[in-house]
Amino acid sequence: MPSLRSLSRFCATVLAVFLETPLARAQTAPVVDLGYAQYQGTVNTANNITNFLGIRYAAAPLGDLRFRAPQPPANVTGVQQATIQPNACLQSGDGSSPTNPLETRGTQFVTTEDCLFLNVYYPSGGAGEPLQDLPTLVWIHGGGYLAGEASATNGEDIINQSNRGVVVVIIQYRLGLFGFLPGTAVKRDGVLNAGLLDQDFAFRWVNQHISKFGGDPSKVTIWGESAGAGSVIQHVVANNGKTKPQLFRGAIASSTFLPQQYRFDDRIPERLFSEVLVQTNCSKARNSMACLRAADASVLETANTNINDSGFYGTFLLVPVVDGDFITQRPTLSLREGKVNGEALLAVTNTFEGTDFVNQGVAVTAKQYSLNLFPRFSPVQADTVAALYADLGNDLFQVDALQGESIFICPAYYMLSAFHGRSFKGEFAIPPGLHSDDIPYYWTTGATPGFNNTAFIDAFAQSFTSFIINLDPNIKVDPTTITPHWDMFDVNNTEMLFNKTADGVPVVQPITTSNALLERCRFWNSVGNLTAQ
Repeated sequence: MPSLRSLSRFCATVLAVFLETPLARAQTAPVVDLGYAQYQGTVNTANNITNFLGIRYAAAPLGDLRFRAPQPPANVTGVQQATIQPNACLQSGDGSSPTNPLETRGTQFVTTEDCLFLNVYYPSGGAGEPLQDLPTLVWIHGGGYLAGEASATNGEDIINQSNRGVVVVIIQYRLGLFGFLPGTAVKRDGVLNAGLLDQDFAFRWVNQHISKFGGDPSKVTIWGESAGAGSVIQHVVANNGKTKPQLFRGAIASSTFLPQQYRFDDRIPERLFSEVLVQTNCSKARNSMACLRAADASVLETANTNINDSGFYGTFLLVPVVDGDFITQRPTLSLREGKVNGEALLAVTNTFEGTDFVNQGVAVTAKQYSLNLFPRFSPVQADTVAALYADLGNDLFQVDALQGESIFICPAYYMLSAFHGRSFKGEFAIPPGLHSDDIPYYWTTGATPGFNNTAFIDAFAQSFTSFIINLDPNIKVDPTTITPHWDMFDVNNTEMLFNKTADGVPVVQPITTSNALLERCRFWNSVGNLTAQ
């Protein structure tokens, strides 16, 4: 199984450490009135950071609300204790099949359907009162749109690296079949991309309520890793780049994830919907959506797991689609046309993003792998792929690079071009430089970075917090960090490299993007209609 499983193990470790860390020096926080409910969290008096865990931001998506747009929470009386991590959304793993079944030629935590919760962390005074008008980060977890949870990350990490200069919100959203069921029937009697609409609903919650926690709703940055960064793309292009009101000013994408995103009624989404009906015994129902809403969640979860596991190795089946409403066209088109929400972008990729998503034990050429990965490719496109990747190394290295560039790395450059004159690019290259290797350098609770060097960690982590605060990593949280001046990407295709020498000395320096890489990305962008991106 690719890195999703290793990432889940990492998340479980973080969760275990966090839950076992005693809040011996803690006190109750002030009560925050959200109108529909009052919540009280906990003040960590060791660092004067206040935590509100498990705030419900939307109604439970159960019964008739299953496969529908998120709705406001019901009113509840009394003070709700926001001191326990929320249950995670139902989830599954990614594909493990050696062949692509859609191809044609020519951890110990509770998961539940009731999971629309978020966590808020803010720097506070001694009595837990919030500081005021702080920039706000909204974190979107990764996991291939199939896995992940809010409890895997501790907002105190980011607050500490920001010198107590930000408020942190960590959200959950419906995953897999529950959040991304495609097909015409869903469009007709439900909502497509429910997981993305959950995220949008959470952003609107932040816009309305974050000032009660000391955040400034006009200074919000959204940040995600992997599918979280893929979600950032979706919100950047949502509503043709005209989302109202403005829900964020800054966007950060770490390991941008752009899998095949078909139109909702394309052959493959309809095939996935039909398979869900078969596995839930709803294929002969007079009203398929009513049958799916009446099905036990455990039946849906079994189908969710089976379908995603059957996918081609390292791929993710139940992901966003072009729904015609929220996502009006393929993301690459919107980015090319400059139809974007947000004022500034920071994009960071890892050197070898694709390795964990390729079966390292199967011998295949880049030409054949491109045909396996993209069902719409013909030998014409595959021959071009073979020529573009021929000089990179052996067949396996070429395939690893092909996977990483087409799905993770090149989409970051599409975004950088869309934010012309207002974007920064970084590359995380600490060996081995695989997907998700960067996470322990900013989400540090319970994790030990492979390169445990304070100067490097501060430089890397504070690039993000400086951007969250100022939309510019050059306006530093700590002026003494080792990061040199960071030009925008538009200036000679400049990136900031984060690496180390063989002797363990930090290397943080500007570099110029490889022209050969940019040429390969231009190819992938040109065939977006075939890769469904």
